[in-house]
Amino acid sequence: MNSDVVEVEVKGTLPTNGGCAVFLGNEEKVFVIYIDQMVGNAIMMFMKDAPLERPQTHDLFGHVLEALGAKVQRVIINDFKDEVYFGRLILKVENEIEEKKILEIDARSSDCIALAVKFDAPVYVAKKVLEKTDDVSEVFHRVESGDLAQKDEQDDNLIV
Repeated sequence: MNSDVVEVEVKGTLPTNGGCAVFLGNEEKVFVIYIDQMVGNAIMMFMKDAPLERPQTHDLFGHVLEALGAKVQRVIINDFKDEVYFGRLILKVENEIEEKKILEIDARSSDCIALAVKFDAPVYVAKKVLEKTDDVSEVFHRVESGDLAQKDEQDDNLIV
């Protein structure tokens, strides 16, 4: 694996007023990516391995990949510009047409994370991206321990 990336895990999620916070990290650092509520809900469901009545969008994508002889090999959060994280979806294809091929596809970081959780694929972050993130390990430990939030007296926003 490339030395320009670091493996991280999806540590947890937290619903927010505008969507969902996804905590990613390793032993050294935890950082957060804010994503939309729908993908956040999907990640939460995948993490809980909750049964669903009907396939969701990420399930459908997985079924299409399987039908084509492809699987999610890994995902990479490879860039951060203008407060937006960028992702790459790495697929391994092996079928009658493509004997063996690795495809790299541009994707939203939130979709990359959801697919990695759904299909138990590793998540990597470019070192240059990790260096730009704030370490929110303390916040994550508060969330994990149940000491989730306190109200900000001035603007009534939720603080985690």
